[in-house]
Amino acid sequence: MGNALWDRLSVGVQAEVDSLVSAGRNVQAIAVMRERAGLPTPGLHECVDLVDQRFKVLRQGPTNS
Repeated sequence: MGNALWDRLSVGVQAEVDSLVSAGRNVQAIAVMRERAGLPTPGLHECVDLVDQRFKVLRQGPTNS
């Protein structure tokens, strides 16, 4: 995806974040990212930006590649 924070998250955490974003639970998605990304703890703005990116990706649906 080309995002340093996203790349720091395990596949399982990425799936959890996507599930939360899909359900409109953005605050919980941000909390998960901040708790599980490791050190240094990502900033709030970085997490909000990533939630916005994931929302756009998920809204587009699967690609045919």
